[in-house]
Amino acid sequence: MRRKSHASVYASHRMTTFTDEQIAIRDTTRAFVQREVIPYAAEWDREARVPIDTVMKLGALGLFGVCAPVEWGGGGGDFLAYMLMTEELAYGDAGICNMVNATNSFGAKVRDSGTPEQKARFLRPVSSGEALGCLLMTEPHTGSDAAAMRTRAVCHGDTYVLNGAKSFITSGRSAGYAVIFAVSDPAAGKRGLSAFLTRTDKPGYRVVREETKLGHRSNDTCQIALEDLEVPVADLLGRPGDGLRIALAAMDSTRVAAAAQAIGVARAARDAALAYARERQAFGKPILEHQAVAFRLADMATEIEVARQMCHHVARLKSAGVRCVKEASMAKLYASQMSERVCSAAIQVHGGYGYVADFPVEKYYRDARVFQIYDGTNDVQKILISRELAAGR
Repeated sequence: MRRKSHASVYASHRMTTFTDEQIAIRDTTRAFVQREVIPYAAEWDREARVPIDTVMKLGALGLFGVCAPVEWGGGGGDFLAYMLMTEELAYGDAGICNMVNATNSFGAKVRDSGTPEQKARFLRPVSSGEALGCLLMTEPHTGSDAAAMRTRAVCHGDTYVLNGAKSFITSGRSAGYAVIFAVSDPAAGKRGLSAFLTRTDKPGYRVVREETKLGHRSNDTCQIALEDLEVPVADLLGRPGDGLRIALAAMDSTRVAAAAQAIGVARAARDAALAYARERQAFGKPILEHQAVAFRLADMATEIEVARQMCHHVARLKSAGVRCVKEASMAKLYASQMSERVCSAAIQVHGGYGYVADFPVEKYYRDARVFQIYDGTNDVQKILISRELAAGR
């Protein structure tokens, strides 16, 4: 099938508004966040506590499988609906948003590469909100270099035995299901990587530790040891050697989701700064009436809107089947940098109060910093953008 050009897609979407379904998921998420996330987010952050009951309520709302097919327990939504949900959830708390995004990413892998039997056993319970999912890709020494993994999967008859270490795994303890990437054929180089499905309560899956983090303290980011973890051949995701393809297939999706998270946090910081600027008096009037503060807020609002439009553009390109590696990397690069700038500006508007935990902006600043690191560092995004440019795309 011939792909549409960027120009034709833009022309067809430039005047569109959100669909009823997109508005519904946005507003449902927003209402939940106002009621059950924002009042408690500071407490979760202080205690570094995973509010698992609240997270599972998000599953009951259908947010674990926004784009998963209805027949497998999902919402059947499009990618723009997923972006709207992500921004609203990150507005409330970036940590639990990352857990929900990781779960949706797990589901996308199974949806796109799983057999009907695998979808019944692994996709349905996650998409329907019964359990969280996680992806075991990153290793202590590899970072963004997925092809350099050391975790091994050795086939013994009808079973693979996995051994290795994974790091920075979102929901590594909380998730009930996982996709694990491991080398099944060391001699095949990049083509020797395979993907495996498993439950996390099986012997051989061990949480070594939960990381103590600068931000996103409401989720469990874990180091996992795989110690003779047995996975039936029937739970191989795709074919042997499909691992790198499966790992990289939806990276543009995860990157633009990280951008949407960054936008949500930045918007929360902007709103906090605006509310403070309306109330705080200096030299006989609210500081919002001082041009220096007003202009700072104007810059913040403008940068947020630019990042949002970049994300929505990528979402519409994806829905139209247009290649968008460059655009997704640009959105992630810009939004992550924007979020740190906006959160820093929000602290500046608060003055000394912005630096203390009595006000929320210091949390937003801490939460924003990681967006330039995960789902491919910003240096990696620049590499990808430059490659696309060099290829004439």
